[in-house]
Amino acid sequence: MKNLKIFVTTFLTMAILLVSCQDDDFKDYYSDPSTIAETTVEKQYAGFLQSNKEDIMPSYSTYFVTGRPTLMVYTQTRGFENSIGRYTPGDAPIDPIYNRFYATLFQFREMERIYDQLTPEEQNEYRIFIITGKIYLYDYTQKMIDLFGDIPFTEAGKISQNEGDYESSYASFDSAESLYTMMIDELQSIALELNTINLTTAVKDYFTVQDFVNGGDINTWKKYCNSLRLRLLTRASLNSEFSGIAQSQIGEILSNPSTYPIVNSNEENIQIESLGEGMGLEANFQSTFVEGDGWNSNVASKAMIDYMVENTDPRLRCMFQPGSEAEENEYLGLDPNMAESAQTALVNSGVVSIYNNWTFKNNRNFPGLLISASDVDFYLAEYYLGSNDAMAKEHYEKGIRESVNFYYSARDLAINFDDSPEIEALNPSEIDNYLLEGEISWDSATSDQEKLGLLAKQKWVHLNMVQMYENWAEIRRLDLPDLEFVNDNSSAQTTPPNRFIYPSAERTFNADNYSAVSADDNLDAKIFWDID
Repeated sequence: MKNLKIFVTTFLTMAILLVSCQDDDFKDYYSDPSTIAETTVEKQYAGFLQSNKEDIMPSYSTYFVTGRPTLMVYTQTRGFENSIGRYTPGDAPIDPIYNRFYATLFQFREMERIYDQLTPEEQNEYRIFIITGKIYLYDYTQKMIDLFGDIPFTEAGKISQNEGDYESSYASFDSAESLYTMMIDELQSIALELNTINLTTAVKDYFTVQDFVNGGDINTWKKYCNSLRLRLLTRASLNSEFSGIAQSQIGEILSNPSTYPIVNSNEENIQIESLGEGMGLEANFQSTFVEGDGWNSNVASKAMIDYMVENTDPRLRCMFQPGSEAEENEYLGLDPNMAESAQTALVNSGVVSIYNNWTFKNNRNFPGLLISASDVDFYLAEYYLGSNDAMAKEHYEKGIRESVNFYYSARDLAINFDDSPEIEALNPSEIDNYLLEGEISWDSATSDQEKLGLLAKQKWVHLNMVQMYENWAEIRRLDLPDLEFVNDNSSAQTTPPNRFIYPSAERTFNADNYSAVSADDNLDAKIFWDID
């Protein structure tokens, strides 16, 4: 049985180990139901949210273990050396995110199981925990689908419902398309239900205390729900089976803002706030941005730096800093076209730029970003592209403004400034001037394809490594920006992959169900929304 711990049904014991909080301070805020003899819907809800916090807050596992060798390379949001096997993600970066997802799904199934035991009156009273839990779960599920394609979901995580019968709990794989359809449909229904839901005083108090994502604010959950729905519709919109649905439903959202509110400003961003250093819910870029000893995980990429320098991007000095041996205000990224030995020598020389220590590495208060105003504006700019140029331009420019302000605001949250240079405060005129730059100006583009290229580059800069799952998905979906990679001819995988392959334990221990998807379990297979 021990060998089945990574299996999609997720053992109860493994789920408990994965979600148990190791920080006493965080326990004081949100109790882990695995440590409680008798749990309730509201307590299980907190455990469910807690089990996924490593994938939202900047953490060692998500960024260093998974992002550094894979997503940050495939999106060129960090400079990387041309080592052998760089385009082949193994089990080491894949296992942690896969395991955490199914531990999180298990916790949600447990909440459903407890909820199903309530009377109809009690279910109506506690309904808020189920529907907001689904919003949060579907955000996570979308990311997993975008990484792997088909995944076990509808029957996964039900070991308790199956009374501990592991044999009957082996979960089949659901198609990526069917899961997207299900989530889009359910999010639409949830959006309407949130407009009519009423909470008793007791449940409202429980919800406010246990909900560390949105603090029990139903209006914020509405914006989260509709903005997530907007993301799913946009992501699937190039697929012929979803294009009509995307057009009609996005139009419906925009035509009914009171019914379907969305995130409109940075003040409305869906994000988890840090509780502060040592509290168990904090940003940890320090363990990610390791310098020297061959890691160099904070090195800037040439493509990113060149684009920002050439266009006088006001985010440049906030997001990056010159290397320790570079001249003042000299920004240089690592060129992927150089030989590995030359890359190593250049990095060791100390002239290559790195991610800004003040904004990221030493900033324990950097928020765990789920959906930002810029994300929403860029989705809407794409929606209007080709049909309403004025609206497309408006959302494109607003998305840039919100992005610049977001990064400066995140920097302002830092309280530890070691190894961090002072920078000039942002002048609003810098953004105005930036929007007029030839490679940035919406009006300078002469075709819809050129405007899509402008939009794609701004998504790339904004999402960066902060939302690396979304960044890789958007780059594969649009095939923009056009990033240049050197082939790894020493490996079977010579170019960046289109997806992750399933963990080896999944292939081994869920062999019967895996056989149904094994033909597409290769690095070059495309997710259904990746059209061309």
